[in-house]
Amino acid sequence: MKTDGTLTIHTQQRGAALSDLFGIFFEDLNHAADGGLYAELVQNRSFEFDPIDRADYHALMAWEPVGRGGGKAVITVEDSNPLNERNPHYVAIDIVAEGDGVGLMNLGFNSGIPVKEGENYKFSVYARREISFDMPLTITIESINGIIYGEAKIAVNNSEWTRYEAVIKANATDTSSRLVIVTKGSGKVYLDMVSLFPEKTFMNRSGGMREDISRLLADLKPKFMRFPGGCLVHDGSLNPDDRDSMYRWKNTIGDVAQRPARRNNWSYNQTLGLGYFEYFQFCEDIGAKPIPVIPGGYDPHHKRMVPLDELTPWVEDALDLIEFANGDLSTEWGSIRAELGHPEPFGLEYIGIGNEEVGAPFFERYPYFHQAIKEKYPQIKVINSSGPFSAGKEYDRGWTSAKENKSDFVDEHYYCTPEWFLANHHRYDDFKADEPKVFLGEYASWGNTYYNALVEAAFMTGLQNNAHAVGLACYAPMLCNVDYINWKPDLIWFNNHEVYGTANYYVQKLFMNHQGDQLLEIEANDFTAPEERTVEAITGAISLGVDASAARFSEITLVNNVTGEVKSYSDLSEEISNLPDPAQNGTTKRILDLGETGWDSYTLNIQATRTAGNKGFVFYFGKVDDQNHLYWELGGWQNQDSIVASIINGRNSVLTHSMFSVETDVEYDLKLEVSGRHIRTYINGELINETEDKPPVIEPLYYTASVEDATGDIILKTVNVQENSVSADIVFEGLATKDLSVEVYELSGYQLKDENNFENKELVSPKQSIFTTVGSTFSYEFPKQSVTIFRIK
Repeated sequence: MKTDGTLTIHTQQRGAALSDLFGIFFEDLNHAADGGLYAELVQNRSFEFDPIDRADYHALMAWEPVGRGGGKAVITVEDSNPLNERNPHYVAIDIVAEGDGVGLMNLGFNSGIPVKEGENYKFSVYARREISFDMPLTITIESINGIIYGEAKIAVNNSEWTRYEAVIKANATDTSSRLVIVTKGSGKVYLDMVSLFPEKTFMNRSGGMREDISRLLADLKPKFMRFPGGCLVHDGSLNPDDRDSMYRWKNTIGDVAQRPARRNNWSYNQTLGLGYFEYFQFCEDIGAKPIPVIPGGYDPHHKRMVPLDELTPWVEDALDLIEFANGDLSTEWGSIRAELGHPEPFGLEYIGIGNEEVGAPFFERYPYFHQAIKEKYPQIKVINSSGPFSAGKEYDRGWTSAKENKSDFVDEHYYCTPEWFLANHHRYDDFKADEPKVFLGEYASWGNTYYNALVEAAFMTGLQNNAHAVGLACYAPMLCNVDYINWKPDLIWFNNHEVYGTANYYVQKLFMNHQGDQLLEIEANDFTAPEERTVEAITGAISLGVDASAARFSEITLVNNVTGEVKSYSDLSEEISNLPDPAQNGTTKRILDLGETGWDSYTLNIQATRTAGNKGFVFYFGKVDDQNHLYWELGGWQNQDSIVASIINGRNSVLTHSMFSVETDVEYDLKLEVSGRHIRTYINGELINETEDKPPVIEPLYYTASVEDATGDIILKTVNVQENSVSADIVFEGLATKDLSVEVYELSGYQLKDENNFENKELVSPKQSIFTTVGSTFSYEFPKQSVTIFRIK
C-alpha cells in the first residue's frame, strides 16, 4: 500500500493526564426530565400547572373528565385543604350522579401513556373522601377506545389525606393509552399526587429513571455529569419560595409530594421529582462524577441581583450542598442525605457557580462563593463562568475573574457552524497549563447529521491534545422529547416509548469509551500540508435592519479604507420597522439595501436612532444570500448584546460578544470596519467588538493518542474529514510487544447528510473489527470522511 504519511506514537513519552475529560450535560429543556429521563408517566400529577409556567397552562392540563353510564360530576381544582402548603392544589370530584363511574383520565406525554404487555406499573395517589367509604376507586389503564389493559381497586376509607398504592399489570402493548380513575357513591372525592411509574426503571429504583434513556447514557461511560442546567439555574426570582424562583437545590430533595412545583424557564412545568438526590444517585449509577451548578445570586435575564450584604444565605447554600454530598453522618446535611437512603458520601469533587454569566454583578458576587468554598473545602474544584459565546468582552471578563480568584475551571459555551469548529481546531493550543482549566460545558455544531458528528470528532481530538489546558468537555443539549422541542440539535432523541442516539452520540460514545488516562506523544510526517482555502476578503451586499424595533438611519456612508473613496446614501435616510405587532409596521420598509461592495477594506458609518420597540439594530454585510452572510447586532437578546456573527448555510456562529443596550430616541454614531476578514465595530467612537472570521483549514488527518492505565491499552483516535481516503503507516515506538492485537472502531461509509431516526436508529453507528500484526507497525487506509479508533492490546 502506498502511504500518504506516517503517524508515530511514542508509547513511552507521556503527556498531560486526561482525568475527567469527556462527560455529559443534563438540562431540563425539551422535556428532558418530566416526560423524559424521569420515568413518571402521568403529566401534571399534582394539578399544579399554571399560566406562570406557560400562558396556556391551567390546573387541569393533561386531564379530562370521565362520566360513564350516565355518571355526572363537577370537577374543580381546590387549595383550601391541601396535602401540604408547598404543593397546594388538588382535584375535587363532586359526584352528581354516579352512573357507572365518574372521575378523570390522564393523557400522559406525547401520544399517551405507554405500556408493555406483561409488565407491571406502580400506581400511587393521595386521596380522601367525605362519604361513601365503601365505594372504591377503580384505576384502569385503557386504550383510547376504552379497552382495559389492566385494573386495580383502592378503598379510600379516610376523610384525611392518605397515600394509597397499587400495582397494575398490562395485558397488552400500547403507546397511546390513558390512566383512568373513576368511583361511585356520593359526595366529594379528593385526589393529589396521582402517579404511575413502570416497575422496570433503571437499576429498578422506585420512582426512578426511564430504563432505555438511562441505558444509552450509561453506555457512554461518561466521566462526569453536569446538572441541572443551563439557563434554568439562574433565570428566576430571588425568593426561593416563589414559583418562578431561581433553581434552589434545597427545594428538590425529600418527599416528592412536598417539593414545590416550579416554572421552568423553557416554558413548561417542573415537578422537581428529578431533584438533587436523584441527580447524585443517577451519577453514581452510571459511574459519572457529579458536577452541580448553582446560581450565583444574579439573574442576567432580568437583571435581578442579591444585595452583597444579603448574599450569605446563598453562599451557605453552596456550602450546605457540599456537605449534603460529602458530609459524614455527624453533619446536618450529611445526616439528611443518609435519611434519604444514602449514608455513604457521594464524593463530590466539583461545583459550578453560575451559567453563561454576563455583566459585572455576577463577577462581584462570585468571589464570595469561591473564597467560602475554598476556605471550608479546599479540595473542591470551583468552576467560574465566561458567558454564552467563544470570545468578546464578557468572555474576557470571565477569564479575568477566574485568574484573579484562582478558579479551578472556566465554563466556556459555544454553538457554532461546522466550519467554525474546523477553523478553530487549534483554539486551545496556546492556553497555559498553570492557569484555570477550560470546562467546555456546552458545545455543538448546529446539526445531527453525520457531517456534524464528523466535524465534532475532529474538534475533540484538539480538546484531548490540549488536556494540559482543557479539563472537562460535554456536548449539549443532551436529551430531547421529539414532541416538546425547545432547542436542537440534541444528543439523544426520544418519544414516550422509543429512544435513539444521534450520529453525534456515537462520536461522543467512541471518545468516552476510549478516552484513556494520559496523553501519548504523537507526530505526523510526510503528509501533505493542511489544505488552506484562499482567504478572501469579506465582500458582498450590505443592508440595514432592525429586530423587534423601528429605527431611523441617516448620514450613511461607505468609505474605502485604501483609496479614501466615499459612497453616500443620503437618499436612504428613512425609517424602517420590524415590530412584533405587524400592524404597527404599516407600509414601512423592514430593510434598507445598500447594494454590494467588492472593496477588501471599508468602513460603514451610520447615524441610528431607535424610534420604537424593545430591541435594536442589525447590520448585514458580506452577504452572498440569506443563508450566507455576516451581521452586527446591537441590542440583541433582551436588548443586552452587541454581537458579530457569521451565517454559513443558514447556521450561526457568534464570533464575538459585548454588552450593549439600545435606548429609544437616542442617536448613536455607529461604525462597522471591515479589513480583509478582520472586523471592528464602534459605538460613539468606542471600540465595542473586534474579531476575525477565520476560514476552515482542513488537515490531512486529525489525531490524538493516549494510554489506559487499567489495561495498558494504547488508544489512537483519528478523523479524516476529506473527500478522499488517506493511507498511513502507523508506528508504535517503544513497545516491548512485537506483535499487536488491534481492535478497530470505525464510523465510515455514510453520506454527510445522513441522520439517525426512529425508523433507523443506528443508521450511523460504529462498526467493530479486529486484526493482528507482525511487529509494532501496520499500514491503514482511513476511509474518506471517517472516524477511526484503534485500541492496541
